[in-house]
Amino acid sequence: MGLIFAIIIGGIIGWLASLIMKADSQMGILGNIIVGIVGSGLGHFLAGAIGLEAYGTPARLVVGVAGAVLLIVILRALGVM
Repeated sequence: MGLIFAIIIGGIIGWLASLIMKADSQMGILGNIIVGIVGSGLGHFLAGAIGLEAYGTPARLVVGVAGAVLLIVILRALGVM
């Protein structure tokens, strides 16, 4: 059940990040899910590294979307997207 929940939330986070970065037409559903899950992990890792803890659902969502946006920026800089 946890895997299905992670896929759904990852898809939503990836979709929001792709809308913010205007990359929605370049990414499909699978791309949104992957960027959402990996980017959310990246965001939570970086937030923890600088001493910020995301408590509560809204804060976790914001950190996850910020991490996914950062991942899209990194992928664009590498020329992958």
